[in-house]
Amino acid sequence: MSIRVSAANTVFRATQLFSGSQKALWNLKNMKDHELQRPLLSLSTLKEINAHRPKPEVFAEVVYCFTGTNVKIATLPSSVVVLNADNFDEVVLDETKDVLVEFYAPWCGHCKNLAPTYEKVALAFKMEEDVVIANLDADKHKDLAEKYGVSGYPTLKFFPKNNKAGEDYNGGRGLDDFVSFINEKCSTSRDGKGQLTSKAGILSSLDALVKDFVAANNDEKKTVFSKIEQEVEKLKGSSERYGKIYLKAAKSCLEKGADYPKKEIERLQRILDKSISPAKADEFTLKKNILSTFM
Repeated sequence: MSIRVSAANTVFRATQLFSGSQKALWNLKNMKDHELQRPLLSLSTLKEINAHRPKPEVFAEVVYCFTGTNVKIATLPSSVVVLNADNFDEVVLDETKDVLVEFYAPWCGHCKNLAPTYEKVALAFKMEEDVVIANLDADKHKDLAEKYGVSGYPTLKFFPKNNKAGEDYNGGRGLDDFVSFINEKCSTSRDGKGQLTSKAGILSSLDALVKDFVAANNDEKKTVFSKIEQEVEKLKGSSERYGKIYLKAAKSCLEKGADYPKKEIERLQRILDKSISPAKADEFTLKKNILSTFM
């Protein structure tokens, strides 16, 4: 089924070509009643346009319909790590990484439906060095699929640092489901947009000492500070990084007074409200979260 598009003096403007991996927002203006002698747009194309998520080839079709120009639209790089026979073991069996793998088939409708959400999951955890969101064309690499007991598509398996035999992912297929699962399994604190939550960087092992530090007088604070130093020396991995932020915050409180956390949090929030890089946003959010424990 096709619908003839009647328009003259049409202004086609791509206001944002893609958001994520496959989205386009555009405007059609100055529609008239004359018939524009252009090719027909299929019903499926119109449905994708209405959903504001045309694929590259669909976007190209729309451009051709309204301009008569053939264009090639390049797909933006994906945040999902593409696995194959050459890199599977290197990526998935890396004991320094927590890896979520989707075993899919290109012809599978459920896999196609999952793809946009899975891309968002990968984007949300892009800043986490120890977390990998990957996929494998299991129809092409049947030997790997069979090795891990894959019999249907899509099959999702999680390969944590301490279990490279893999475990089935049986959770929901929504963005929030995946984000909650990864946060729980990988000790991360991200939301669906990839931003750190208010829990990021908080170490329960230091809670009691921080409370003692806040309640202590100036002389006692120095003693508690030494105890915090001792505890931080025991930390490893990302916890060690967070521990150093605790130490810096405690030291600043000693030097600048009890009002320091409040004033510094307000300053950091003003910066976060501006447009800054994801790395800087993470840095300032971690500092803000940890400073809040000293109030």
